[in-house]
Amino acid sequence: MIAKVCLALALTGGGVVLGPGAQAAAGPYERGPAPTNASIEASRGPFATAQTSVSSAVSGFGGGTIYYPTDTSQGTFGAIAIAPGYTARWSSLSWLGPRLASQGFVVFGIETTTIYDQPDSRGRQLLAALDYLTQSSSVRSRIDTGRLAVAGHSMGGGGTLAAANSRPSLQAAIPLAPWNTVKSWSGVRVPTMIIGGESDTVAPVATHSQPFYTSIPASSEKAYMELNNASHFFPQTANTTMAKYMISWMKRYIDDDTRYDQFLCPAPSGSAIEEYRDTCPNS
Repeated sequence: MIAKVCLALALTGGGVVLGPGAQAAAGPYERGPAPTNASIEASRGPFATAQTSVSSAVSGFGGGTIYYPTDTSQGTFGAIAIAPGYTARWSSLSWLGPRLASQGFVVFGIETTTIYDQPDSRGRQLLAALDYLTQSSSVRSRIDTGRLAVAGHSMGGGGTLAAANSRPSLQAAIPLAPWNTVKSWSGVRVPTMIIGGESDTVAPVATHSQPFYTSIPASSEKAYMELNNASHFFPQTANTTMAKYMISWMKRYIDDDTRYDQFLCPAPSGSAIEEYRDTCPNS
């Protein structure tokens, strides 16, 4: 587990993505220029991206789409697999693919074996997708196998918690409006950011996101962000606040990039955020 060090830093799908030129950074896993609020709120980051499809004939999950930076000058990238929710397909979240990849990640938006798969199954499928991504995919040479993460929406978010619980070597987990009948995740050691919606009536935060967050040990890096007036389906349309803090969490824990501490500690606030909780010692 990487301990968070809060720093006071000075702010100084497929195809080419416009943005400032990517450049090498000081840390061993830092990718791209120093971040600003504008750079992580932008619809595209500094890296050009491409995408490739994965057939449903693969074993353990239902295929999907991989988005990846085309830059080969900076070494390997961290990777994240993302699962949709109950009855949904990857297309419901596909805006996230190029947005996250253009910030310097390989992103695997997966399809589940059936649209009715439950959270535990979706968690296993996320892990199977990561194994495929790092061992068999056409972009495996671009990925650092020690820097992997999972995310998902609704039952995919519940599956994200299950995946993090069963594979503690993951570097980050980001459940989005997570739904699961299991309420205690005391075994989770993976740095986890839960993002819920204040007006969610499918997976109300009082019975899902909040108890999930509370049950993760205080010794684990964790955060809970509740979006103001957001419904259960907030991840299915482009959401700048959600993307900004997903990027910050991924950069901090997948890439160990402390340049992003400034966006997480002290705790973020603003009209889009109803509530924020975390383990940042300065919050």
